[in-house]
This record gives sequence, C-alpha cells and structure tokens, in this order.
Amino acid sequence: MGIQAEIIKQLGDFTLNIRLESSAKRIGILGASGCGKSMTLKSIAGIERPDSGRIVLDGRTLYDSGAKIDLKPQKRNVGYMFQNYALFPAMTVEKNIAAGLGRMNGDKAERVREMIERFHLLGLEKHLPGQLSGGQQQRVALARIMAYRPDLILLDEPFSALDQHLKERLQHEMAELLKDYPGQVIMVSHSRDEIYRFSEELLVMDNGRVLAEGETKKLFSDPGTVSVARMTGCKNFSAAQRQDSHTLYLSDWDATLHLEREIPEDTGAIGYRAHFFEPVWGERQENCIPFDPAGADELPFERRYYIRPGGMGENSELICWFVQSGERKQLDSCPPPDYLRMKEEAVMLLKNE
Repeated sequence: MGIQAEIIKQLGDFTLNIRLESSAKRIGILGASGCGKSMTLKSIAGIERPDSGRIVLDGRTLYDSGAKIDLKPQKRNVGYMFQNYALFPAMTVEKNIAAGLGRMNGDKAERVREMIERFHLLGLEKHLPGQLSGGQQQRVALARIMAYRPDLILLDEPFSALDQHLKERLQHEMAELLKDYPGQVIMVSHSRDEIYRFSEELLVMDNGRVLAEGETKKLFSDPGTVSVARMTGCKNFSAAQRQDSHTLYLSDWDATLHLEREIPEDTGAIGYRAHFFEPVWGERQENCIPFDPAGADELPFERRYYIRPGGMGENSELICWFVQSGERKQLDSCPPPDYLRMKEEAVMLLKNE
C-alpha cells in the first residue's frame, strides 16, 4: 500500500506544506539545504510533530491531526538514519546494534550476531564508533535499524558526512545491503547524482513545497519547468517563442529550433544539458548555435567551454558545453568547431512558471 503523507508545519517564517503518496520501494527527495527535506522525514518518523495533516504507512495511521492520533516514534516501526549516523560513542558495535532492539522478545544476542554477519562487521564487534571508518559506521547504523525489521527506512543525507572519494563506493554498498529489504526506503539529498542512482520515484522540493513528482528517470529527462530542470542539473536555458507546432525561436540564443515532435502550446523555454551538444565544422546545420567561446576550464576528466549566446535576452547566460576526455582528444586534433548542434531527443521543452 505504501506511504501517504500530508504534512503542514510552520517554523518561524518557514512553512512546510507537502503531500507524498507512493508505493515505490525506493523514493528520493531532492532539494537544496533548508527546503524542508529533513523536516519531512522527521515528521514521518515522529521526531517532529506537524501542525496538521495525516501520515499513513501501509494502511496504519501514524499521525492524524483531525483524529488526534500521534504515535510515539518507537511505536511507528520506522527506521531513521541521521546524517552523522547518531551512534552511541561509548558503546561497542554490538551494543549499538542491540540498542535498536529495545525490549525485543526472543534471542536478542542471536539477532545481533545475524546483523554483524550480514553487514560485514565480523571482527569489529568490540570496537567503538570512533575506531571505525565512515563506511563501517554507516554499516553499523544501518544494521541497528534493520535489526528490528522496520516497515519503512528513512535516510537523511546518508553520504554527506563522507569524503568525496568514499561516496560512490558506499552508495553502491548501501544499495546492495538494502537489496533484499522488503519495505520502502525514502532518501533525501541535495545531490542529484545520489538521488538518480538510488530512487525509482522522486519528489523535487523547494522552499517547503513539492515542485514536481514522478518517476525519477522521466523527471530528469522531462522536468517540465525551468526550476525543476535546474534542480536536476541542467545548465543551459533559453526563453522560447512557439512559431508553429514544430518550430521554436530561442530568443536568448538567437536561434531557431525545428523539431519533429509536436511542441506543446504552453512551451515557454527550453533546457539543454551541457554534455549533449555536438560539434559541427563548416556549413551551419539545422538546430545549431555559433561556437563563440568566452572561456574554458580544464578539469581532470573533462573540459568546460563557456559560449557567448547570440541573443540579447535580459536573462541571457553563457552557454555551457562540457566535453568528456575522449571527445576532448578529438577536438584537440581539429580546428575549433564552427557550431554546436542540439540533438532533438536532448531538448527539454519547458513551461512558463
């Protein structure tokens, strides 16, 4: 049945007002710091109390302001992993895991041993959190949650405390550890890469409200508005005037775009990701912009060009073209391109906001 949540909470000048309904196993919430992501999770877990609303998990009501239902966190059977993992510093690994079991009936020690083996913590049972690496601490925190078989797991920026070189490995490791977990997992992050790898469904949040929701890959390819496209990492935008059902004039870039697919009447802008331009030498082809570089940055694995737009729109920004290392070698053996071509399948048609 999944989770259903309507949460309204005022905190100073900030108002959280969101609605979430999903039966997906892996849900991502993407947004900048301070947009209300963590408050959403804490409200579901019972750490924060909404001012009004309703939270239902698999048909069981956790919170209902109208019916005056507000289950305590320990009664919700919801696992919450904090950004810093919140391990008890003076307790060993095995005692940290056991702490999650409370007054569990049955053999608590056997369950702890099971978690130690499952989360690859053998040999670390007597270690304190301060003696563990970031990845080991993460496994202990997840083992403590999984030990009591929660119906829902909430991950609050689980990789933010890690060094950059560890993040990708531990993202893969967590996905493997959660692979057999039958319940739902909700992860919040400001990192679009983390969210894209992790989630089946996605909520994009800004300033306490949901800007967009839906299947993760679809939202990245068709975000619908400039705001959501920016949140998913798009760098290039131009205002667009629809000329007919297959033609747009890009006023910020002084370019005309011809598409085979039909252009919706409410299209007011386009977005184009920086890696998708194709270099063109010689005659100008359809759907091209002039290559007029204003500068470039050399990074270890890509080169970033900044292109002057042809238009004179009020909000015109430099156009970004990011070239991967293989394509960079090809470019270095040729004169600079004359144009950059936009591939139709990569053009995002966006509504006015």
